[in-house]
Amino acid sequence: MPINKEKLDLRAEVAKSRPDFKRPESWRYKRLETTWRKPKGIDNHQRKQKSRGRPGLVKVGYGGPKIARGLHPSGYTDNLVHNITDLEKLNPKTDGVRIGHSVGTKKRKVIVIKSIEKKFKIFNARVSERASKS
Repeated sequence: MPINKEKLDLRAEVAKSRPDFKRPESWRYKRLETTWRKPKGIDNHQRKQKSRGRPGLVKVGYGGPKIARGLHPSGYTDNLVHNITDLEKLNPKTDGVRIGHSVGTKKRKVIVIKSIEKKFKIFNARVSERASKS
């Protein structure tokens, strides 16, 4: 069972009532992806909200609950770690660890070992078996 389950459930409940925001005219042309792009044309019906059948626009009011923002789907907060001192500032009961992209294999291995000792949730361990044996 994830920690912060109530917050995640609240976020899921709010997401149910949120409409599927679609890119304007994406249903019309196959070459356009459905991922959201803001309509910017001067006569665009979706931007003007002119006709009823058009999908809604992304607005501030559709945002998720404030208490659930920044949470990983596992329920932990997502924290970027570049060294051991960053790791020592965190609480293993509430904070998850994401190791920075620029961290090399040697230092990554040390961070992973320390975080396993302290029982942190690691989101991107990515240490090969060969590296962990040496």
